Amino acid sequence: MSKTIAIFGYGPGLGVGTGRRFGREGFRVAVIGRDPGKAQRHAAELTAEGVEAAAFPADVTDPAQVTTVIETIEETFGPIDVAMHGAAGNMADRTPSTLEVDVAALEIPLALKLHSPILVTKALVPGMVQRGSGALLFSSGSSEQLPLPYLSNFGIALAAQRGYLRQLAVELAGTGVYVGLLNIGALINGSKAAQIVDERPELVPDGVEIVRIDPDELGDHYWRLYTERDKVELDVGFAA
Repeated sequence: MSKTIAIFGYGPGLGVGTGRRFGREGFRVAVIGRDPGKAQRHAAELTAEGVEAAAFPADVTDPAQVTTVIETIEETFGPIDVAMHGAAGNMADRTPSTLEVDVAALEIPLALKLHSPILVTKALVPGMVQRGSGALLFSSGSSEQLPLPYLSNFGIALAAQRGYLRQLAVELAGTGVYVGLLNIGALINGSKAAQIVDERPELVPDGVEIVRIDPDELGDHYWRLYTERDKVELDVGFAA
């Protein structure tokens, strides 16, 4: 019987690479995105490649919508075996410096990178633990590890996410449920962020080197985390 991966915050970069990789392995792919039209197009792209996929529009930061979309996916595809949370913010949501970070500046980053992962986890973990199997995969960026003041508000949120996931992994040890975090230190080709940087290179401060990475490579890394389960975190794309 085919397994199901639900990709929360499916986008043209990370979502595409992960959906393709797991789809090639026989997974059904649930495409979850806030824009119904985009979600439908992404699902259609996977279907055209021979992957069983369907769109499930939802705002992954809204508690009621997260609960409802998970119920709908499981009614359609059966239990969710793997969840990948790849929701990311826009460049416009960043703060220009650490000194300008305030409570309001953290609202969007925390909603996307901490609160939403918690919502997904709390909705899926009971069923996964009961079945004795499952995987929760998450994404992070370079601003949690590197001093990047122009991305400081997201760096703070990513640090909070990392702390939550490291504790979650410890508590779920021995249950059959795996927690994995992919720390991505590069700009993903085809992603919305890459498109914005290409259109407005002035958004990146002088002297900051941005490495590029292909979505399919990231899909391979997620597949490795899922199958090998030998570590909680994997760093990819960081400049040497």
